[in-house]
Amino acid sequence: MDEQHDQAVGAGSPILHLRCPMDVDPELYRLLLRLAGEVTPVVQALPPAALAADVSGSVRFFDRDPAELARMIRTRALALYGLPVAIGVGPNWTIAAMASREPGPGGVRAVGSSPEAVAAFLHPRPVGELHGIGRAQERTLTTYGVHTIGLLASLPEATVQRVLGEKSGRLLRERARGVDRRKVMPADLPHSAAAQRRFPTDTLAPELVGAALLSLAVELGERLRNRRQAARAVTLTVTFADRTQIHRSRQLPGGPSAHTDDLRDAAYEMYRALGLQRARVRAVALRCEQLLDAAAVAEQLSFDAGREHRLRAERAVDELNARFGSGTVGPAASYPQTG
Repeated sequence: MDEQHDQAVGAGSPILHLRCPMDVDPELYRLLLRLAGEVTPVVQALPPAALAADVSGSVRFFDRDPAELARMIRTRALALYGLPVAIGVGPNWTIAAMASREPGPGGVRAVGSSPEAVAAFLHPRPVGELHGIGRAQERTLTTYGVHTIGLLASLPEATVQRVLGEKSGRLLRERARGVDRRKVMPADLPHSAAAQRRFPTDTLAPELVGAALLSLAVELGERLRNRRQAARAVTLTVTFADRTQIHRSRQLPGGPSAHTDDLRDAAYEMYRALGLQRARVRAVALRCEQLLDAAAVAEQLSFDAGREHRLRAERAVDELNARFGSGTVGPAASYPQTG
């Protein structure tokens, strides 16, 4: 079944989905983004280890079909950087992303745009392999006897919506039928990173707010370090029970950083400076801004032994989270307390 999908495809399959090894060095990932950008300007970064590209405008320029362009990118990535890239080629994002999971020995899998080619690629596969489906949705469908993507595609839309909900049901059924309306949007690594914590009930407890701010610093610090970026400034947003908001920004005093310590300290200082006493807080958000390449940031020497120990621990935590999943390990104070 699969050999036919490794052949050349026409211009009707212009979407490329590229996957690097999950532990790819962030600098190599940046180089791959630039390499893909030499083939097409329509490249969307999907950090930390994937990207999507639309080569519709490159087929005539290079006089090569999308599968050949994918092989060219892969060959260059191996030759220049020693980077093994798996590339899926398809008529849309869903098909290309699924094809990149099983690229075959040549590193590239191409799926044609004809209804027959799409159905042959999608329909025999387990429903859990459908791009974008969640584990809970997979369990629900298999409970009802829907074990393959083809079965999902054959069901009436109303039936799928009753089982999975209106929006999710329509979206997943369309993808099972090979329909994905998303466009690849040119986007490099982002210039800011943000996260929010909303409390189950409005709170007066400073310890709950402190734990939330710490968890935000942990999350954003890990995200920046994975992208090899550093922030010059941090903005804190506090949302109150009456839905009003207050915003405070601060440049990081020690210079650009992605260390949890620095983000946490800035968040704590901004919150303390607000002088809140009896204000009920509904949510807090933190945004890291003015991001730049971490390679351009000089690491400050520190004579604080405690800080050096925490930075070593931070690196160890990053390695564990990279191996077992983000959020697996972190400061105890950043986790919600129960009981």
